[in-house]
Amino acid sequence: MSKNRPHVVIIGGGFGGLYAAKQLAGREVRVTLIDKRNFHLFQPLLYQVATGGLSPGDITSPLRSILKKAKNVQVLAGEVTRIEPRQKLVYLGEQEIQYNYLIVATGVTYHYFGQDGWRPLAPGLKSVEDALEMRRNILHAFEMAEKTGDEAERRAWLTFVVVGAGATGVELAGALGELANKTLSGEFRRIDPKQTRIVLVEGEERVLPPFTRKLSLQAADSLADLGVEIMTQTMVDEIREDGVTLRSLATDKTEELATRTVLWAAGVKVAGLGEHLAEVAEAETDRMGRIMVNADMSVGVFKELFVLGDLAHYAHQTGEPLPGVAQVAMQQGKYVAKLILAQLEGSRLAPFKYNDKGNLAVIGRNSAVAHIGRWEMSGFPAWLIWILVHIHFLIEFDNKILVLVQWAWNYWTRKRGARLITGLDDKE
Repeated sequence: MSKNRPHVVIIGGGFGGLYAAKQLAGREVRVTLIDKRNFHLFQPLLYQVATGGLSPGDITSPLRSILKKAKNVQVLAGEVTRIEPRQKLVYLGEQEIQYNYLIVATGVTYHYFGQDGWRPLAPGLKSVEDALEMRRNILHAFEMAEKTGDEAERRAWLTFVVVGAGATGVELAGALGELANKTLSGEFRRIDPKQTRIVLVEGEERVLPPFTRKLSLQAADSLADLGVEIMTQTMVDEIREDGVTLRSLATDKTEELATRTVLWAAGVKVAGLGEHLAEVAEAETDRMGRIMVNADMSVGVFKELFVLGDLAHYAHQTGEPLPGVAQVAMQQGKYVAKLILAQLEGSRLAPFKYNDKGNLAVIGRNSAVAHIGRWEMSGFPAWLIWILVHIHFLIEFDNKILVLVQWAWNYWTRKRGARLITGLDDKE
């Protein structure tokens, strides 16, 4: 590929960055895709890795493998340390890379609302490493409960607190319910996993706030069937190694809960490169640090600099920012790639418009909620749609087959084969 062709640099190999790269594959541009990892991660299924339903390899695909037929695309594994938008430069360590167009799609991290000391005690779920840490904590808790002879300590080990009842929190709590009530049944001698207490904490008045009230109530009923306790209008005041302090927003009363396992699924914020970009581009940000973008996804006066996905605050369509979901990032990635190609051809493209294909959340076996257009459904039909949608959007064919086979096996046997406890040296 000639170096004289326009150079598009993409930072981030998630949904936004990858779909932009795929749209530019084989076109008259030179593309460099940079990511700290050498793989694309299918984040919507991370909770299944965290609960032993899938292995990390089932939901990851090597970026080089995905793009190997795109001869105009180069993949670089590394971390961008600096961006100079006026000079159109990015720095990969000490390496200087010139660009004509820059796409930044690095995502966000979990927000602990000023309590960063909670991070080691309540891991979030944004990376493979997070999922493996969470899986280790969950499975280790059952092992410690089996081992201890102290009843109070056993109850603490068998109490799990999930903070945040958005889609991730609900899916995580449901998977924990399946794990405790079905998968682990009969595997222990001193404890009954069915006595596990799972507490789902949410600051809003209902679970799944983005969904309709009807679907939220149906999701809550399905969670209750799995033994999940839901505490809405409740905030976390403190997290310790031996428990949490919860505060009711309705009564302002606090409650102490003894637990050894807290899982975080509440709130996100921009960090690292996103903060740096906002500063050097003098971009306006929202309260979570997301960068306010123009109607064509560009940033401020820099018409060749684009921000996508969770990092972008795009409110031009409805007045409200688009949700941080995979579909938004995919569509934005495709749009920006088409916009760049149109500009190179001397034509224009209408502002970005998100096509909302609906919301899905799974609770457990045969149980999910779905809001697609004017249609609302729950139970088995929604669960089946959830499976088909997730299989469809897995990037590579072998991942689709692996996950489909694993899900079929888990469905008929109720077993979760990826229940490995690793990295215990850090915990004991």
